[in-house]
Amino acid sequence: MSVNLQTPIDYLKGVGPNRADLLRSELDIHTYQDLINLFPNRYIDRTKYYKINELQRNNAEVQVIGVITGFREVAQKRGKRLVADFKDDTGSMELVWFRGQKWIRESLKTGKPYVIFGKTNWFSSKYSMPHPEIELQTEHDNNLRSAMQAIYPSTEKLSNKGITNRVITKIMQQLFLDTKGKFVETLSDLVMRELKLISKSDALFNIHFPKTPELLSKAQFRLKFEELFYIQLQLILKNLIHKSKIKGFPFEKVGDYFNTFYNSHLPFELTNAQKRVLKEIRQDLGSNAQMNRLLQGDVGSGKTIVAFMSMLVGLDNGFQCCLMAPTEILSVQHYNGLKELCNKLNIRISLLTGSSKTSERRKIHENLENGNLQILIGTHALLEDKVKFKNLGLAIIDEQHRFGVQQRSKLWHKNTSPPHVLVMTATPIPRTLAMSVYGDLDISVIDELPAGRKPIKTVHRFDNNRLKVFKFIKDEIAKGRQIYVVYPLIQESEKMDYKDLMDGYESISREFPMPKYQISIVHGKMKPDDKDYEMQRFVRGETNIMVATTVIEVGVNVPNASVMIIESAERFGLSQLHQLRGRVGRGAEQSFCILMTSHKLSQNSKTRLETMVRSSDGFEIAEVDLKLRGPGDIMGTQQSGVLNLRIADIVKDKDILEQARYYAKSVLKLDPSLGLPEHKVILNTYREMSKYRNIWNYIS
Repeated sequence: MSVNLQTPIDYLKGVGPNRADLLRSELDIHTYQDLINLFPNRYIDRTKYYKINELQRNNAEVQVIGVITGFREVAQKRGKRLVADFKDDTGSMELVWFRGQKWIRESLKTGKPYVIFGKTNWFSSKYSMPHPEIELQTEHDNNLRSAMQAIYPSTEKLSNKGITNRVITKIMQQLFLDTKGKFVETLSDLVMRELKLISKSDALFNIHFPKTPELLSKAQFRLKFEELFYIQLQLILKNLIHKSKIKGFPFEKVGDYFNTFYNSHLPFELTNAQKRVLKEIRQDLGSNAQMNRLLQGDVGSGKTIVAFMSMLVGLDNGFQCCLMAPTEILSVQHYNGLKELCNKLNIRISLLTGSSKTSERRKIHENLENGNLQILIGTHALLEDKVKFKNLGLAIIDEQHRFGVQQRSKLWHKNTSPPHVLVMTATPIPRTLAMSVYGDLDISVIDELPAGRKPIKTVHRFDNNRLKVFKFIKDEIAKGRQIYVVYPLIQESEKMDYKDLMDGYESISREFPMPKYQISIVHGKMKPDDKDYEMQRFVRGETNIMVATTVIEVGVNVPNASVMIIESAERFGLSQLHQLRGRVGRGAEQSFCILMTSHKLSQNSKTRLETMVRSSDGFEIAEVDLKLRGPGDIMGTQQSGVLNLRIADIVKDKDILEQARYYAKSVLKLDPSLGLPEHKVILNTYREMSKYRNIWNYIS
């Protein structure tokens, strides 16, 4: 093929330096390749030509053939407008321009047949079309055009500078003329045959200039499949290369620490899901490759005990282990929980956070380097340069989406050889997202709750039922239970949120007066020491009610708290509601979650509340959340550029994603190095993609 798709866009006829600069800055189009991958947002049916007497007063986009019989300028409040009379054999209408009159007047001729396209207005008993797309019928008939007209992504700046949809269509036509519409095939014959895919050239032509609606769907399927196939190929390859290149420490034995704990100190019987996950982790630790595993488990499913038992395997093999959590509250909680277990086994464990005193830090640094300290729990403080291990064998990261990519890689460099890595999250990640964003990690899921846990009863109540809710709280407190009342916190309007919280606190104080009732309050404006003091009073059972903003979202464990009331629940996201609900239901008693809202609810809010009342399955909730919010929002901003897909959509194209992953896996299973002749085309495409602006490298 003579045309190189990496040619800068400036060289395409009809573009030129000014347009090229705009295409670069507005749409990120630098090369011919980028232009060909600018896929349309939608299509308009241009097969029908209307007669003027068939037009309807519905403001729809129509196309009409006729001639201009004359021009006139009409004065208006500001400046003038240009009006042309346009006729066909059934009637007449007006074409109107509010700007660019001089150019239009010079370029349009009366008496010649034109094809016009645009939205019609009905105004003083006549149809008019403002700023129509207009071209001579002779040109229109000769154009590379299709039944369905593509509408491309655009920006206000492009429209203002005259780069309309028509201009983009024209330069796209030019690109097809320059390349003769021939493009290199990117998928192997076998995949093409099995999935009955159309060729790359046909797909690109029909995505931009579809000949029929059927060909358009075939083109879309083919291009979505290809995009997802190469993302999956890259992820799976990354995992294979990782395993072959990065040697982990082989933990060859399961010894005294693990066995003593399992046989004598395990606080409860493990669920089958926990046993299965432990087995997967032990296989990774025993192989020669570095473990890189994501452990998903809903709130309260028992991830921490699995993490601890994985650490014991590390200690049995003479290595140190660490656990990093995103907040001080959570790391303190992990530390307190594990310290009791470690004491029984004579294991040396320490806690390192931002508020650790200098003398403590010094001691920890020293004991880490001489190997005396076996387990270190902490926050981001573990990443400081001063923190050096003697032989870190396993690093566990909790709620990993709170940590950026750079922060995680810092942990790897604390050792001559990278430690095994176990990443944990209680935010269930929908399968489609996990396959795309964490496709290079092995994934384990704990999908059952420990025995004896009763499902939490969730109800939705409107504000006018508040007195009944207060009565219910009093009954629960009389049974010896504790209550959370949570208010939303949205950064932009902290004043308003603070007022909500304070108003709520006052009305609860009136309803639950001292000394009969004790209330704790926790919010973002308090000093850390005061927060801790209030938290601890609640944990010790000295207060009955905890009024708080979402600071209690992650990891606080009070088994005696059985009711979670979420105020203005419509202002929370689904995953946040699910996380908050997980703060109760940690003891053997029946727990409740009450979602309080006003009567004014958007459709999305209704869907969220109905989902919460109906389901307690974190994965089902995450799927609904993904549909409502889209992938970018769910992963948070820290993930390096989550999936800027060009044509596929991982929510809507879930089935295509599954197929793409299946085919990528089977190709690599058969031929991990892509060395077979039939995979040459896949290898070449993969190399090209990696060479130019690595568009596939958006992976955690």
